Amino acid sequence: MPELPEVETTRRGIDAVATGHTLKRMIVHESRMRWPIPKDLPDWVAGYAVRACRRRGKYLLIEFDHGTQLIHLGMSGSLRSVLHGELLRKHDHVEWQFEHVTLRLHDPRRFGSVLWHPKNAGPLEHHPLLSKLGIEPFDAGFDAKWLKKGLAGRKMSIKQALLAGDVVVGAGNIYASESLFRARIHPKTQAARVSLARCERLVNALQSTLNDALQSGGSTLRDYVNATGEAGAYFTLHAAVYERDGQPCRVCATPIKRIVQGQRATYFCPSCQKI
Repeated sequence: MPELPEVETTRRGIDAVATGHTLKRMIVHESRMRWPIPKDLPDWVAGYAVRACRRRGKYLLIEFDHGTQLIHLGMSGSLRSVLHGELLRKHDHVEWQFEHVTLRLHDPRRFGSVLWHPKNAGPLEHHPLLSKLGIEPFDAGFDAKWLKKGLAGRKMSIKQALLAGDVVVGAGNIYASESLFRARIHPKTQAARVSLARCERLVNALQSTLNDALQSGGSTLRDYVNATGEAGAYFTLHAAVYERDGQPCRVCATPIKRIVQGQRATYFCPSCQKI
């Protein structure tokens, strides 16, 4: 699934070509996504200029004067720019046509979404899909005290608390395992028991891990492409623990272990990450 670095990489590419330009036409080739695309949505946005392209969690937010499109890439989707006249590929479901470029949403599994939040419906942050999201990992307010407060009283494991996304967004399955390794925290540790000192290490580890993923093109998927159609460098090729079960830890040479938490694979070093 595209995670925060993939979505942020896409946002940067889309922002560079769409913001400040007028959308000439929106074409929906397949409306049956995770939620049906409103049939009148193309008429609502055609002829309006894109004012900003932002991101909240894994949602791309394309802002117009009268509302915002919320775009989610689903399990295996991508949003990329193409030249006018380029042949449609199978699973190209939505197009945004500008005078100089066309954007296409490609989603083989149709788990993505394209929704509309009109300005008169109130603040965008109150939208049901956004209102319960945690703080952004690079927000100035995200620090050890914030994390410690968010984990207070939580009996679930720290790995599960990170994946929940209501304390901090961006720690997808790969990045949660990698960040916990960098912070030297066992993934089964009860969230409420993570000390302030370990929370500080975890904040730093999460930010550095996500920064490294962004530097590699934000790729956790082998077939992921960014907004210009370029493949990412595939972050997990350089991962310290993810998908390395049985291989020696790069710090202490202890074999990496794999466990399942909440139906998701977790990788860790039993020597470096003691519970």
